[in-house]
Amino acid sequence: MTTIRRILLVTALLSTTAYADQDLVHAIHGTIKKIDHGAKTVVIKTGDGVEHSLYITDEVAVHGAKTSDKAGTASWHELKEGSEVVAHYTKRGTEDSAVEIDKIGKDGLKAANGTVKELDRGGKRLVVDTGQGAKQTFRLTDHATEDAGKDVAKGTEEGTKVVVYYTEDAGKKVAHFFEGQ
Repeated sequence: MTTIRRILLVTALLSTTAYADQDLVHAIHGTIKKIDHGAKTVVIKTGDGVEHSLYITDEVAVHGAKTSDKAGTASWHELKEGSEVVAHYTKRGTEDSAVEIDKIGKDGLKAANGTVKELDRGGKRLVVDTGQGAKQTFRLTDHATEDAGKDVAKGTEEGTKVVVYYTEDAGKKVAHFFEGQ
């Protein structure tokens, strides 16, 4: 292999890795501290006191807003300071850009507490014992499969206490986010 081909191969591999890193979706759970409609940003303060500034793209989906699940319709304008949310975001260049914001509480995602009985990320399924003699089964969204419950380590999921934030669709529970307690 010539030197030029090697350089091109290494360059291609490095750019693919950099692109993949930017597409990783992360999630945070917290309270909206500030919204700047002009700059299209929202600041979310997490329980540990860290503030995250997220750029709002035209494609962001907001669950729990009146225009729920619609992107590009300025549904994020219905978010309010002080609201509890889960935000899914990616790093695009130097900015963290929101791809989905889920309101929690009235008109938003519901919360369920329990103990993990089964977590199958590949099958997009989470089973939780609510402690009331009942088990709840949740279908995981793509974002929940990728970035939620990172504190619920593989192989030790069973028995971990979690909070699951979900919606209901056609009588089935759909988990948008979950985290260890």
